[in-house]
Amino acid sequence: MKITILCENSIGKRVGIGEHGFSAFLETRHGNFLFDTGRGASVVGNSLVLNKDLKSIKKIFLSHGHYDHTGGLAEVLKLRGEVDVHIHPQVFLDRMVIQQDQEGEKREFVGIPYKKAYLESLGAHFVLNSDFLEIEKGIFLSGEVPRKTLFEKPDPRLFCERDGKISQDLFPDDQSLVLDSEKGLVLILGCAHSGMVNIIHHVIEKTGRETFQAILGGTHLDFLTPEQLEESIKALKKVRIKKIGVSHCTGMRAAFRLHQEFEDRFFYGCVGAVLEVSE
Repeated sequence: MKITILCENSIGKRVGIGEHGFSAFLETRHGNFLFDTGRGASVVGNSLVLNKDLKSIKKIFLSHGHYDHTGGLAEVLKLRGEVDVHIHPQVFLDRMVIQQDQEGEKREFVGIPYKKAYLESLGAHFVLNSDFLEIEKGIFLSGEVPRKTLFEKPDPRLFCERDGKISQDLFPDDQSLVLDSEKGLVLILGCAHSGMVNIIHHVIEKTGRETFQAILGGTHLDFLTPEQLEESIKALKKVRIKKIGVSHCTGMRAAFRLHQEFEDRFFYGCVGAVLEVSE
């Protein structure tokens, strides 16, 4: 089983182009899969540079409804044609960043940049799910993740609109991909808006397994206070993790701290990074 990072904020070995976003290409005995599609500028070009055939993907999984994880979906569909796209029912919520500065309130739309009908016209067959679910043998979607930790707080800048009312976005659609391997679980995170530790404990509860061969992807640790970050690291060190590869919304401050704590078990999941695991 091989996981290759197609889209990420940075690149490795001068391969491909970086953009604010995330996408991972999975090669398994059950076929090839795509987890997220990045912002849209790099997924096709990077797939060609890295020799990953987007026409071969069996299914697409979307971690949540932000533009930097879904913006490349249209370009992928133009190549792939009809394919199942697994999403949470609320992935198409109108989403925004709201911030205050000296000039007043500023709003920026950050949801999926395409209408559902347009994506369906390109071949997307949306499969809705909110529960922990086995998609293929040994391949699971986490579904909705309960928020149980006290230190993993919602990002105060992120909001969504429902029925004309704007409220803080709690990301019920945030989901991760879980791969079962003989040496432990592999957990792929999109942005971990549910809280990285919440997700890990949810996966342990649902699978009954406590060893992770690897955890990789966006962790959203960049937006925690220093105190919250240290609480997260303390919790992570209690989990049996053989490799941890962070990307995208982790931020350099948090990545450096994780490198300090996990040492040779740590790697940065930039464009072109590859993780090979035993199935």
